[in-house]
Amino acid sequence: MSLSTPKWWYLRDRKSAAMTRMLLKPVSWIWAAVTASRIARATPVDPGVPVISIGNLTVGGSGKTPIAREVLRLLRQSGVDAQALSRGYGGKLEGPVRVDLETHTAVDVGDEPLMLALDSPAWISRDRVAGAKAAAADGAQALVLDDGHQNPALKKTLSLIVVDGETRDDEWPFGDGSVFPSGPMREPLKAGLARADAVVILMPSDLAEPDEELLETFGALPVFIARLEPAGPPPSGPLVGFAGIAKPWKVERSLKAAGGELADFAPFPDHAAFKEEDLRFLAERAEIFGATLVTTEKDWSRLPPDWRAKVVSWPVKATFEDEAGFARLLEHR
Repeated sequence: MSLSTPKWWYLRDRKSAAMTRMLLKPVSWIWAAVTASRIARATPVDPGVPVISIGNLTVGGSGKTPIAREVLRLLRQSGVDAQALSRGYGGKLEGPVRVDLETHTAVDVGDEPLMLALDSPAWISRDRVAGAKAAAADGAQALVLDDGHQNPALKKTLSLIVVDGETRDDEWPFGDGSVFPSGPMREPLKAGLARADAVVILMPSDLAEPDEELLETFGALPVFIARLEPAGPPPSGPLVGFAGIAKPWKVERSLKAAGGELADFAPFPDHAAFKEEDLRFLAERAEIFGATLVTTEKDWSRLPPDWRAKVVSWPVKATFEDEAGFARLLEHR
């Protein structure tokens, strides 16, 4: 979903944007009812191989793709031919098609499938059942479904919920619990957790432990902590950063926390298609500060080819604190 995530969504204080919240409530009730009905009426299809769903309960980014990449890595490390399956949001191809890094761009398959394909075979398909069957026919022994929690098309062997573990001031991963568009939730918290087998709390590298109240939210569900950390240091010298993800302010914060000399930062909507005038503006800002342009790996994948040489990609990776325990969960399922 391409949008600029409003910060007030993640505030538990309902006085923030109170009028906007109130006006959007009726639409939220319709959204929640339609989602619940679609899930209840579906008959999930077994594609013949295990399906591990990586999903979340909120609109926008919680770190699903880094977790999906790590799950794929762990499965392949254990000898399982695990392949990714994505809807291919933002791409023009409907699929099923296996992502080819040599020929496909974000315009074809979307940005997240390109990231998944860096480590493992990845497929995109608007029709998840058709995509799963194509991957299985290609030899996949397990499928990792990116952003699949609200999609009931496939029978899931394991459903993981990824939760943004950042809690600062009155910020809360689920806001005040309101469903989109009056809040960040894709569906009510209780309904989403009822279909989950385990929770992954993705913590930023500069926060020690998840909030106790947050942990209590998940009741008896197994909870695993993962850390989102830079794969390497930021470029040296002055930087002009930009990001088109759901929470671009987190990239700005992370660059500073990692020691980056950030001279300026420009936020864009999630999955933004960078226009030539946007990129020229950024280049001009970099020239003013004598700085290097830097962005996320996901945003870099959407840049026009002639701009990639002018911008540095700053990748991050997810690492499980209890990797052995999480690997046992995967093996058991």
